Amino acid sequence: MPQTAFSAKPWQAYACLALSMSLVGSYVALSKPLVLVFPVFLLAWLRFGIGGLAMWRWLRKPANEPSMSPRTRALLFLESFLGNFLFSICMLFGVSLTTAVAAGVVMSAIPAVVAVLSRVFLKEQIDGRTAAAIACAAIGIGLFSLQKPEGAGQANAEVAFMGVPLSIWGNVLVFAAVVCEASYVVIGKLLTVGLGPKRISAIINLWGFALVTPMGLWAAWQFDFSTVQPSIWVLLVFYGLAASMWTVWLWMTGLKTVPASRAGVFTVMLPLSAAAIGVLFMGEHLSPMQLLAFGIALFGLVLATLPARKKQVTRLE
Repeated sequence: MPQTAFSAKPWQAYACLALSMSLVGSYVALSKPLVLVFPVFLLAWLRFGIGGLAMWRWLRKPANEPSMSPRTRALLFLESFLGNFLFSICMLFGVSLTTAVAAGVVMSAIPAVVAVLSRVFLKEQIDGRTAAAIACAAIGIGLFSLQKPEGAGQANAEVAFMGVPLSIWGNVLVFAAVVCEASYVVIGKLLTVGLGPKRISAIINLWGFALVTPMGLWAAWQFDFSTVQPSIWVLLVFYGLAASMWTVWLWMTGLKTVPASRAGVFTVMLPLSAAAIGVLFMGEHLSPMQLLAFGIALFGLVLATLPARKKQVTRLE
């Protein structure tokens, strides 16, 4: 099938990947005030509904697209189940129990998980720079774990479930979202071989809407929509479009050109933007140790994306 305009130039694909993950990070942080208003399943249902309305025309099969095989249909379902449904549920419940900054740093492990899954399922090689990026993510999370939670995280640290503080449960759920997001990257690379970014975005959103509809309807039946402020509705529309439409299309467009293991490194932009939103708009704070953790994560991104040095070959005339 014809390639998108972005597939011809790697820097444009890199820009798509970085912008996609920056948007993901922004709605991860901005979802925190939303989960204070909407029940999690209702929020997820509304998100998929908004995205579905915006992408209705993208469901149409292009004339030059081959018929989908059973394997492709199964991959589309898994892409939605893991990358949309489970990711949204784990992320929304997780950020409701921890801080946006904590969620952002935990998600800095995505590049490492993507690299491992790419090696196992796509047989992509993990070079030295990718390995260094993985190490940077691990060190960043280790440094962050030395810090005591603040704000909402501190409050949840004082409440336990099964003997474990709720803030820890929140971080565990966010890490489960990390595994879902990494699976989304790897499966997406397989899907971009035969399907266009718009069609992939629309189909996996439709699957997500179908999966969450029973729980969404149940939550909507008991919810008083008259209590929602206009500003929250505006934030909800941004969340729905960013989560279901913009980020998926940008990511799939970039993924057509960039290997999954290298694309995974761009997920570092997710925790950076999530933390930035938390600090700038939600009154959260970064300690010096947390700043160091993010600096290490950014250094890993630089290591993985710098062009490889070409070996000079001496020719004897």
